[in-house]
Amino acid sequence: MTPAPDGALDWLLDSDPSIRWQAMRDLLDAPREEWAAERAKVETEGWGARLLALEDDDGRWDGGAHFPADFVWGGDEPGQPWTSTSHSLAQLREFGLPQSNRTQEMVELIGANTLWEHDDQPYWEGEVEPCINGALVANGAYFGVDMTPVVERLISERMEDGGWNCEAENGSVRSSFDTTINVLEGLLEHERATGGTAESREARRSGEEYLLKRSLYRRESTGEPADDRYLYFLHPNRWHYDVLRALDYFRESSLLTGTPPDPRLGESIEHVRSRRLPDGTWPLDWNPTGRTWFEVDEGQGEPSRWITLRALRVLDWWDSTQDRT
Repeated sequence: MTPAPDGALDWLLDSDPSIRWQAMRDLLDAPREEWAAERAKVETEGWGARLLALEDDDGRWDGGAHFPADFVWGGDEPGQPWTSTSHSLAQLREFGLPQSNRTQEMVELIGANTLWEHDDQPYWEGEVEPCINGALVANGAYFGVDMTPVVERLISERMEDGGWNCEAENGSVRSSFDTTINVLEGLLEHERATGGTAESREARRSGEEYLLKRSLYRRESTGEPADDRYLYFLHPNRWHYDVLRALDYFRESSLLTGTPPDPRLGESIEHVRSRRLPDGTWPLDWNPTGRTWFEVDEGQGEPSRWITLRALRVLDWWDSTQDRT
């Protein structure tokens, strides 16, 4: 086991309910009734309540599905904005907002009033890019929506190398790390909610193998990093990939299926371990540029509760399984 230094754990517990309940569950192994009571506060306190309060009366956030209603392509705004419905739902999912009457109303309003900017498709039916649809499946399955048709579409769009790429429609014949992790998270959430199907479970395994064959960040052809930024930790990830996001996914997959971690994760595990600061925390290396509702980290280069929570639970999972082998 890799116990959290007392200071780092106390720092996580002295935080927003969305951090606190996960630290209680994943690092303290607190009884379910204790962390569930803390989790329930996400709807009424802190970041979760604040984000819910920003929802439009019609169920959307900032008037749009994937982009705010006032966003203009080619305008002066730096970066992609992250205040629309899709990104707000993903953040609520990360916070661990539990299902309730409030979330059921939210789901129904979104379904009734939200269309994709791509071609006015109904929101819960998805659009055309697998990275967007992967996140949609994760959000919908988490909040109790039947995402089977979108899952079937994603399965049909898997590439020959086992993963996915949003650029396939533009001629790409190789998968991408970024798109693949978004789809994998969606398939995992769907499997958690429904048990999945033989086809969806096989597709998820092939996507995992795509990442594992590349040690989570290397080009299969040369062994060189596919992108140096994959080794730097960001939050919120939005659609972006890094090895810590991948490791957190593999941890969730392992816990859901009862399978041990693949040894090929070891290199990335040691990279995470090497980035630990002397006080037991991990820094935020970068975050995507663009409009946000509010910040949930202290800034680039500063210790991040979200990165620290992820890193500690990944290392705890890995080390505990190694102790049993």
